[in-house]
Amino acid sequence: MPLPETIPVKYSEEEAEYLSLRPVVRQTFRIRELVDMILSMTGKDAARVRQVLRSGTAVFHYYRYWWQGFDASEAELERLLAEFPDAQPDRAFAMEECTKVHVEAGTGRGILAVEKQQTAKRRLLRRRSLWDCVAELARRNPPRYSHYAYDQRADCFVATLAPGEWQLARSEVLRSAQSNLTAALQALPGVSRILFFCPR
Repeated sequence: MPLPETIPVKYSEEEAEYLSLRPVVRQTFRIRELVDMILSMTGKDAARVRQVLRSGTAVFHYYRYWWQGFDASEAELERLLAEFPDAQPDRAFAMEECTKVHVEAGTGRGILAVEKQQTAKRRLLRRRSLWDCVAELARRNPPRYSHYAYDQRADCFVATLAPGEWQLARSEVLRSAQSNLTAALQALPGVSRILFFCPR
């Protein structure tokens, strides 16, 4: 059975309460757009993508989406998934190709997104920018390839910081950070990993 070209989708903000009063929005998705969103949750796992398409519901970026579930044939789905990027474990890390990092406290607890475009400029009277500080941490802790992040449309490299590494860098990071990021950086109890995203 061929995949539908378009799918009527409803969505609303996800709420913890049983009864939601958020407005419901209706939108028509092309099949590729819907699968693109699903890949951000499942990765390139055909069985899981088929399961989500069949269930007709997904939660993504604080929104709940639902549609009339349908069965996707294995051949049709594989053909569609082939249009999306695969992981490239042999890709070498290059800081100049990186456009965004996630500074991670603990194991996924407390994640702060830092974008090159917003943080590469030096603050007045500062020798280095926040992005320069991040690059220095990458130099001292070479990031290793992790996976292709569909939600970021980028390859993800992970640097695991040595014990105490963040505390050594923290003062310089805070001095270099833009004012809108300083409070968020101070709130992080300790940084154990930095995820580097390199688009392709």
